Amino acid sequence: QVQLVESGGGSVQPGGSLRLSCVATTSTFNRYSIAWFRQTPGEEREFVAAAFWTGDLTRIADSVMGRFTISRDNAKNTVVLQMNSLRSEDTAVYYCAAALEGYGIHFKLYDYWGLGTQVTVSS
Repeated sequence: QVQLVESGGGSVQPGGSLRLSCVATTSTFNRYSIAWFRQTPGEEREFVAAAFWTGDLTRIADSVMGRFTISRDNAKNTVVLQMNSLRSEDTAVYYCAAALEGYGIHFKLYDYWGLGTQVTVSS
């Protein structure tokens, strides 16, 4: 079991940066893969990035490659999504999700979710 809390969202101009954090409450954080998804009203949830539970493996969606990075600190039970060169298309609610000993990127594979944090990119 794990509880997740996102933070760091806000409103920025195109080209700006935001840093999203996901803090997990669990005694076995190192057994969970942590991923970020985003969703716009009326649209399907979209994979953004994941930091998997072992092997120092990460994955970044093609749509944000070169602009976003993901990192995890197991000592702090935290995963950070650094977002640079933001575009209007990045506007969405961003969710942190956890999968126990999982390696997938589809949202249906993730059992635990935070409440989300809004990211708005506009002029």
